[in-house]
Amino acid sequence: MTLLTHIQLFMFGMPGPAEWLVILVVILLIVGPKKLPELMRSLGKSINSFKKGMKESDDSEDSQPSSPDHKSNNSSK
Repeated sequence: MTLLTHIQLFMFGMPGPAEWLVILVVILLIVGPKKLPELMRSLGKSINSFKKGMKESDDSEDSQPSSPDHKSNNSSK
């Protein structure tokens, strides 16, 4: 690996345990210890709602006809 590749991995890689700890401390300082559980709860609900919407979207796409040539009967005048 070249030096540039090492620098890119260092700068844009996933944070390690120490970095996650710093991120959590900063969030705790910004939000406060009393609001943190409420914030995490709303984040979890948002993620679950997003997943449910994605699943419903996939289900509705599966139930629609797969032919792109599907035309409506509004062309008769």
